[in-house]
Amino acid sequence: MLIPRKVKYRKSQKRRLRGKAARKTSLSFGTYGLRAITSRWVSSRQIESARRAMTRSVARGGKIWIRIFPDKPVTAKGSEVPMGAGKGAVDRYVAPVQRGTVLFEMDGVTREVARKALRLAAYKLPLATQFIEKE
Repeated sequence: MLIPRKVKYRKSQKRRLRGKAARKTSLSFGTYGLRAITSRWVSSRQIESARRAMTRSVARGGKIWIRIFPDKPVTAKGSEVPMGAGKGAVDRYVAPVQRGTVLFEMDGVTREVARKALRLAAYKLPLATQFIEKE
């Protein structure tokens, strides 16, 4: 799973995900891609699950780029911990994804294979996505 080697602050505040993405909005590496239509947090487990689905679908063909990285720590307190005992320990890392962000890119495969692989990856993600291709 993806986790950052080092973070500036061990714990972070939640913040709301609003608006459209200003960067990572177009295809930079591949010919086909998967773009987010809604905004959500995507965990490192979900990214890894989507990557595995795509890789197995293309059967050792093509190249895949992951355009998001889970660098935001999310904390969780243990069960039955009393109020006022401070913020919990870091539980997992997530990637905050705004709508319009390109999540994955793919090249070196046919359009049908790419569409199928990216559809399988989309099933693993908690947000609505759309298949895009370079003009």
